Amino acid sequence: MKTPKIVKTRSELKAAIAEANPGSLGFVPTMGALHDGHASLFKAAREENELVVISVFVNELQFNDAADYSKYPRTLDSDVQLAAGAGVDIVFAPEAQEIYHAGLPLIRLNSGALGEMYEGASRPGHFDGMLAVVAKLLHLADPRQGEYRAYFGQKDAQQVVLIQRMVADLDYAVQLRSVPIVRSEEGLALSSRNALLNEEQLQAALVLHRAISLIAGRAARHEPLNLEDAIGMFQMEPLVELDYFVVVDPANLQELAFNCQDTPFTGEGLILVAATVGGVRLIDNQPI
Repeated sequence: MKTPKIVKTRSELKAAIAEANPGSLGFVPTMGALHDGHASLFKAAREENELVVISVFVNELQFNDAADYSKYPRTLDSDVQLAAGAGVDIVFAPEAQEIYHAGLPLIRLNSGALGEMYEGASRPGHFDGMLAVVAKLLHLADPRQGEYRAYFGQKDAQQVVLIQRMVADLDYAVQLRSVPIVRSEEGLALSSRNALLNEEQLQAALVLHRAISLIAGRAARHEPLNLEDAIGMFQMEPLVELDYFVVVDPANLQELAFNCQDTPFTGEGLILVAATVGGVRLIDNQPI
């Protein structure tokens, strides 16, 4: 198992990429606290590319709660070990001043209407901050020659849609890959935030997957979805506070007209759910 090269500055990153001179580069931006879900992204990148680069950077602009930002886990040593096991070549782990060298940016991307719904409604400014750093990181990791691909987890479905739109709108020369959700044996979507839950809360959090499975099963059988049944499952879990449970168009995240109706399900959709468990916000989704 080869230990990845750790670089801290943009000049070191550029030099490391230039030295490798890859015919193809796979890039995975992360905020660290890595787990098997991240490893699946790294392995997908490894399968398709000569060089695999990841970033580990906790982006302040994505947090609208200073306390949430300060308590977000920073575990670079263990992150590098996991990255090594998944075949990563370079870990870019910059300090904040390296990314935002003139202080927090005055000019930012606006995530628009797509960024104001669902997660954006509950976390104002989150997606503007996410796009700000992803836009920078995609530039910094660009090999300038050969094939260039970037990998994102499907668990953050709204984020994936917004990045796809940004790349299309701004003509980035990068191919995007969305990698399926990795789950625990019980069905909980893997997340860095899961580590903040105790055993009782982890058990309560499984209602997200149970509710999704109920509706996904109905969709597969082309039955009416009756989302009220899924929403009722959350009402039976006192430790869980539901934010939203909806079925949307995967392309634009608009709620499908039939998602709460009694007509048979046809076509394609995406189940989105967000809930708070023990003060920890969890999200999940599933294409149907």
